[in-house]
Amino acid sequence: MTEPLLLRNVRPWGADAIHMRLSDGAIVAVGPELDGDGAETLDGAGALVLPSLVDAHMHLDKTLWGEPWRDHPAGPTRDERIAADRRLRRDMADSIEQRAGALAAQAVRMGTGHIRSHVDVEPELGLRHVEALLNVRETFAGRIDLQLVAFPQFGMVTNPGTAELMEAAVRAGAEVVGGIDPAAIDRDRDGQLDAVFAIVERTGAMVDIHLHEMGEEGAASMAAICERTRALGMAGRVAISHAFCLGSVDAQHQARLIEGLAAAGVGVVTYAPGSSPVPSVKELNDAGVTLAVGSDGVRDTWTPYGNADMLERAMMLAYRSGFRKDAEIRLALEAVIEGGARLLGIDGLGLAPGCRADLLLVEAATMTEAVVARPAGRTVIKGGRVV
Repeated sequence: MTEPLLLRNVRPWGADAIHMRLSDGAIVAVGPELDGDGAETLDGAGALVLPSLVDAHMHLDKTLWGEPWRDHPAGPTRDERIAADRRLRRDMADSIEQRAGALAAQAVRMGTGHIRSHVDVEPELGLRHVEALLNVRETFAGRIDLQLVAFPQFGMVTNPGTAELMEAAVRAGAEVVGGIDPAAIDRDRDGQLDAVFAIVERTGAMVDIHLHEMGEEGAASMAAICERTRALGMAGRVAISHAFCLGSVDAQHQARLIEGLAAAGVGVVTYAPGSSPVPSVKELNDAGVTLAVGSDGVRDTWTPYGNADMLERAMMLAYRSGFRKDAEIRLALEAVIEGGARLLGIDGLGLAPGCRADLLLVEAATMTEAVVARPAGRTVIKGGRVV
């Protein structure tokens, strides 16, 4: 149980200032006149209040956060980055728990309350990375919630023993089964997807598959994922991360793919990359497809960029999408919050009585200003407690 907390003069979603009473990890009352009734009081001074931000795609086990700066050695291609990842992880000064914990703390400071982190699983590593992230999850309980994806970074079909370890990772505590470019990495689309969904059938886990594949190759993989999702009745439990193919086929084919995602109940996660295609926010939203947003790599073995700020990531999505109107920019922030909550299966993330007391106070007048200006002044509340 947490002590009651009364937030005074805060503006939900940028509306008029009201008060919010928090108790036992939930919002229990909202209104213009609330009695403190012995609760600790925090004056928001007119701050914008939002639900906690959701980072729907991160790689906590790969980060170099907290280590001395080093030149980034990875080349531009996926295979070159995978090779650099293998080399770098052998000579890191800090442990996975230290680096991942440092980045988790940074995410908390930025206002993120929930992270889905992909975690490498393969025979060379065993379950070491998963075990480290399970420890980080326990250490940060009450400050941030971590959902883990068993991730076959180096393939499944072409890397014997990986599928068995991924199932072991789920049984150890990972909630999601991952995959990666089944046609390009494993060169066996059906083989990888059969292995992924077989684990799901045995464990009841969710699915989140990296799909960097472009054009027709990626479109065929996306259609195959949707087909399996429909066949197993897994609507709302399957996500495709990156989904570059949506931006690398013609408009008619893109519309068919989006229609297939909507019919199957498959969500999409983007990190608003700087060079690769970004899925169309408006088209996905209009079709009812869940769109969430993640940081992907944060100063890690794949990229020197990133700071775990999901307001900045919303700005990047809006910028890459060519958004200028307030209503458009809000779509990017809604993808971070509501889209992320739907994709991760987080119940009760909101600002009404009965919702989780997971909140972010930002010194901004509107949701749009929060995205565009990304103010440094932030107060982060988790479970009704300032963290």
